[in-house]
Amino acid sequence: MKKELEKILSVKAMYGDDTSELELIYFHANGGAHPIMGAIMQEEPEYLLPNMWGIMPSYQRQRDHREYFKNPRTFGGLNAQSEKLFDHFIYKHLWENRRCLIPVDGFFEPHNTRVKVKGKDFKVPFYFKMKDDSLLYLAGIYTNTADGGRTFTVLTKEATPLFGLVHNEKKRRPVIIPKENLQAWLSPKYNRSDVLELLADDLSEGNLVTYPVSRELYSRSVDTNYPEIIERVDYPEVSINFGH
Repeated sequence: MKKELEKILSVKAMYGDDTSELELIYFHANGGAHPIMGAIMQEEPEYLLPNMWGIMPSYQRQRDHREYFKNPRTFGGLNAQSEKLFDHFIYKHLWENRRCLIPVDGFFEPHNTRVKVKGKDFKVPFYFKMKDDSLLYLAGIYTNTADGGRTFTVLTKEATPLFGLVHNEKKRRPVIIPKENLQAWLSPKYNRSDVLELLADDLSEGNLVTYPVSRELYSRSVDTNYPEIIERVDYPEVSINFGH
């Protein structure tokens, strides 16, 4: 990851503050645990900085995140609808100078299978990655919290066809910034219409491959941050042929 970031974004130092030894490597970053992940932000685009997944208002303290996210109205702060980017009470002003990139090798989306297990439909996790195994750059926005922390959320949009088949309940997809637009996404010069254009012209799903993985991903009793969690697992109940 470091070499690719240095080449594409001219990231001179990988971590700011006192975290130069922090790798922030996950095979599965459990959003519910609000992990610290690396993000490249408009204010300091020369760094990959530690940033907590789960956006909070700037007047809140990051260290109080567990108490803050007990409120069901916060929804964990993991995703933000890009359609509300300009009028949401937390992030309606963040689009101007608090945009960020979250570089990842891949990400997971749930597929709700219409087969009853213990009386309930069960979810099958699918893993998405680039066909050429290069990095993906998720579009995000962030806040600087009252105690000097940083929190971010991943922007989403209406699902394109492949994502609609996989994420078959909410039918959403993350906004993924293609390599040719990375610098533009971090540019402080872009206005509202420019940002809207970048959101609309994100990475085509044709660049991606997806396949089902272990349902253990959703287990509360298992530490799912292990290499094999991204290996393919086929399910006879999933009759749709996703290809690849």
